[in-house]
Amino acid sequence: MLFKTFALLAAIGTAVAQRPSNTSICDYYTTALLKENNATNQYTLLTLVVNTAVIGNYTKPNVGVKVPGILAKGTYNGTAVNLLPYFNGGLASTNEGGDAGVVVNFLDDGGAVPLMMNMPANGTSSNQYTLLTHLYEYFGVLLGCSKAGTNGFPSYSGDSSQYRVHKFMSLDQYQVGYFIQQVGLSAASFGVATEDVNAVGMALTKLFDYKCASPTTAIPQQGPQLQAVCIADTCPLSENATCPAYSPVVKPFAANATLAMGEGRNASSNGTGSSTTTTMPPKQTKNAAAQSFGSIGGVFGAAVLALAL
Repeated sequence: MLFKTFALLAAIGTAVAQRPSNTSICDYYTTALLKENNATNQYTLLTLVVNTAVIGNYTKPNVGVKVPGILAKGTYNGTAVNLLPYFNGGLASTNEGGDAGVVVNFLDDGGAVPLMMNMPANGTSSNQYTLLTHLYEYFGVLLGCSKAGTNGFPSYSGDSSQYRVHKFMSLDQYQVGYFIQQVGLSAASFGVATEDVNAVGMALTKLFDYKCASPTTAIPQQGPQLQAVCIADTCPLSENATCPAYSPVVKPFAANATLAMGEGRNASSNGTGSSTTTTMPPKQTKNAAAQSFGSIGGVFGAAVLALAL
């Protein structure tokens, strides 16, 4: 299956022309790159795009667009970004319904290795598996996959509010912007046209990158919910701000100094370039991923994307 997929992806750069306005991004590029527009191929396309966004380029061929990946340290608008501690259990940043974030390792089932094999994880019962499959399902809706919810492409079953998923992360516009940028670069690396990449980026920014945003529908079946992911004080304020609907923002605890890599409100430099933690966070739990589509990876969407998507 892996070699078949790579062979089909050889069409990148030659099969993609201008997308008709009445054809979704998912349907169009599934046909252009994988030939037959069915549920299995749509799910494969989403797997390729999401896995590349998360870990960076791993497929050959591609059109030469470099994708560092969400898990890699990077910069956004000149500001350093490191999202890995939100995935690896370094921070107590996952919402399980309590008054504070808890520690969850979302890379608990093989890390990057299964992703490089076009899989979400080694098994099917891990936090990693739930996170990645929720991402495939979520973006399938956002990109207008006509076969989402049919045999071969499961319906999204995660949390309806991405604010609720990310409320204990205290993400700023640079972190959210970097995440969105990696999604766009991943799509571009598979030959998605610039205008389509920009349309997706603008929709994701509008939905997630403005604090105090009013309820918005991301998944049609789930109705309007709070979706703001950028909630730090420095985030731009939504035009239709409903700040009382959002809880006070508190940075997550650093649960493991090594894994947190300097992130977290109780992390401090010890003078040697490493970090120490001064307060113990809540105890780790196993299956928090079941309620969300991801820790920042845990991020995106909208019915706005049903725009011609």
